[in-house]
Amino acid sequence: MTIALEPWGPVEPLEPALSVRQVLSLERVLAGEPEVVAGADRLDRPVRWVHVAEAADVGVMLTGGEMVLTTGVLLAGDESAQTEYVRSLHRAEAAAVVLGLGRAFPTTPDAMRRAAERCGLPMIVLHRPFPFAELTEEVQSRLVRRKFAAVSLSEAVRTALTALITAGAPLQLLLDEIAQHAACPVVVTNLAHRVLATAGERPAVDDVLRDWERIARQAGGTEGDGWIRAELGGRGERWGQIMLCGHRGDTAGGRLLADRAAEALVLHRMLGGASAHTWEEQSAQSLLTDLVSGVVPARHLLPRARAAGLPVNRRTFVPLVVRDVALDRLERVLRLLGLPGLVAELADGATAVLLSLARDQDAEALAAHFATRLRTESGRARTVVAAADPRTVWDEVPAGLREAQHVADAVADSAAVPDLPLVVRLKDVHLRGLIRLLRDDPHVQSFAERELDGLLCAAGDDLLAVLRTYLATGRNKSRTAQLHHVSRPALYRRLEAIEGRLGVDLDDFEQAASVHIALLAHDAQQG
Repeated sequence: MTIALEPWGPVEPLEPALSVRQVLSLERVLAGEPEVVAGADRLDRPVRWVHVAEAADVGVMLTGGEMVLTTGVLLAGDESAQTEYVRSLHRAEAAAVVLGLGRAFPTTPDAMRRAAERCGLPMIVLHRPFPFAELTEEVQSRLVRRKFAAVSLSEAVRTALTALITAGAPLQLLLDEIAQHAACPVVVTNLAHRVLATAGERPAVDDVLRDWERIARQAGGTEGDGWIRAELGGRGERWGQIMLCGHRGDTAGGRLLADRAAEALVLHRMLGGASAHTWEEQSAQSLLTDLVSGVVPARHLLPRARAAGLPVNRRTFVPLVVRDVALDRLERVLRLLGLPGLVAELADGATAVLLSLARDQDAEALAAHFATRLRTESGRARTVVAAADPRTVWDEVPAGLREAQHVADAVADSAAVPDLPLVVRLKDVHLRGLIRLLRDDPHVQSFAERELDGLLCAAGDDLLAVLRTYLATGRNKSRTAQLHHVSRPALYRRLEAIEGRLGVDLDDFEQAASVHIALLAHDAQQG
């Protein structure tokens, strides 16, 4: 299917990147010895343009954001005209008025200063003669350059993100690209301000997430100090926001970048056909995968877990792994039981569940309750929930998840492990569980190869299957013959062939146990 991408919206006019304060700090302006005589608390107003005007009714010619330069030659001697001049600038939303002292006004006119103070309009006087043309040239050129740079940034971001989207790139690659342009951490949240994804240099991102509870409480406030937000949503529905955290460039450029990023993320979601929860699922999967792998130290993942909405302070963590149950069904059971936790798919049909319980709650009872409800919801009487012992220390959670995963692997062939409890732990899988834990040990691998060497070939596959059944049934020959649909004499011949190839006597308990352990190790390695 070919999807035609509509061009993104046009570049909207940018707010100027120069404030009144920045203009006054320019070298050319400093040569005129500027003095702020009114509106000193409004110097951060943005300057959109510089306008030289002597007309008393200049306000009607303005559209807002201008810094007006005047010598006041037409206002001298008329205080009412001076007052009205300032009021007209205020009504036109001018950024500031700059008065060059000289023949018309050798000193600051009190009427203009008082009117400017009442209106909150910054008023600056220049004590030395100053060519207004130089100021207009300097400011206008800077504004044009900044606007051009902003437009170039917009096009660069648009091109890069569109290329990633059309190539089917995952969300993380888009965020990495945005963070590279923004040169600061980027955070995507849902409407509850829970972190769904992040990008940027890891130490800087961790610093942001470490203080995320405070940041989230202020998420509805005004932007400042480089914290720039853009809403995510479409068709009249909001479902999240993207935030540039500590953007060091000008606010207008940062807002443009955030808007472009938001457009890209919305488009990415639409083209992906994703549900509203997909990014939340990806966030949980990324976190739990990192915990299981152990590549990232658990203490470094704690801020991510907290920002994702998982309670982590003074909690008991219960690591669980469930096989062959849909992720949405597991999430539904957690919601029905009101249990806080994260759910994520791992591999080979396994799904990890990390419960976060209050210290005074009975972790084992709640895990059993979860398993019971899961069986009811799934309609499968043999649904097995593998668990590790509860952890009260966050740094021990990765080992717990790996233990639960080992237990789930050990009971993957549940028919071979009858009468399992609702919640299976390492102690319930006995030797099979131990072998699963040790399956990656080179000594165990070497042992399995030595013991089974005579059967580890294509011609030995059928004999290996017979051996597996024979040992799993406790060396019950009648049951083994029945399960393989062969007569007892035929089974005896196969057992003799197995003993001959392996050089063992299966009637000897120690030799049979050694072969059984080797076979469990072989199956664990293959799994």
